[in-house]
Amino acid sequence: MEIKGRFDHFNFNVIDLEASIAFYGKALGLKEVKRKVAPDETFILVYLGDGKTDFTLELTWLRDREGAYDLGEGEFHLCLRVEGDYEQVREQHRKMGCICYENTEMGLYFISDPDGYWIEILPVK
Repeated sequence: MEIKGRFDHFNFNVIDLEASIAFYGKALGLKEVKRKVAPDETFILVYLGDGKTDFTLELTWLRDREGAYDLGEGEFHLCLRVEGDYEQVREQHRKMGCICYENTEMGLYFISDPDGYWIEILPVK
């Protein structure tokens, strides 16, 4: 039997759910497409989508979580391609103060969300 997987979603655990939803909306135009609330309200899952693909970013908020998440050495990241004028998008991210790394030789940069997760930003091919 050959197994054929397909990407569905990626998860980030967040401390301030509303701040994260606002950040992803402003920085990348992602919008809430689904929400699940635990019956006892101990966690909330919010799925953000780009409106073009079925892939979503799942934000997980845990009611009893205290303190920031340990992101280790931060060697993992999510990558999004942005439409429109790439330099204008970069300037918006610069004004937001969320650019954490730039590699102009490779034509890419990274932004950091409110919890410190890195997102690579590339232009649409």
